[in-house]
Amino acid sequence: MAAFRYTVSDVMTHTAVAIGREASYKEIVELMHQWKVSAVPVLEGEGRVVGVVSEADLLPKEEFRQDDPKLPGQLEEASKAGAVLAEELMSSPAVTVHPDATLAEAARIMARKRVKRLPVVNDLGMLEGVVSRSDLLKVFLRPDKEIDEEIRSAVVAELSPPDRVEFSVLDGVVTLRGPLHNRSLVPLLARAIRAVEGVVDVRMELG
Repeated sequence: MAAFRYTVSDVMTHTAVAIGREASYKEIVELMHQWKVSAVPVLEGEGRVVGVVSEADLLPKEEFRQDDPKLPGQLEEASKAGAVLAEELMSSPAVTVHPDATLAEAARIMARKRVKRLPVVNDLGMLEGVVSRSDLLKVFLRPDKEIDEEIRSAVVAELSPPDRVEFSVLDGVVTLRGPLHNRSLVPLLARAIRAVEGVVDVRMELG
């Protein structure tokens, strides 16, 4: 029971805005505003990612405009308040992901590192695109009919004839009905259907 697995390359933005080490603070803010992004990769050479400048890296300039840091944990943030170039502002090394990573892997990296966007790099560290939280959610835009067809061909078709069940898909929620003689298949069936990209939930109404 194997479903087609989307990878980061299927949903990422291939044309990504990026900057060099010498990009100025104001230039970075203007680019973020123009392209409506919350972070930009910093490149050197022919396109190798060496860091990322995010909104969080830019905010200390406003946060510590008048007040000095009061807590030890704020010292690193405050040090960026006087930064004017990307190489001084960026977080390095950059948190990145490979284009062949699964969407689940990318989501785990974002959650663990608390970032909203990831530069997508090849084995040499060269920028190939950017993937954002909203990109990972694109799979939930898949039509019910498309999800239905994938489940029918990749999952249900592998059941033996006595265990064939009926199912329906509505707003991404899959409901299975009918007799399932081999009860040991229930968790396997549920797991296989949840692996189909775009499935919101699985409900079992099996006899």
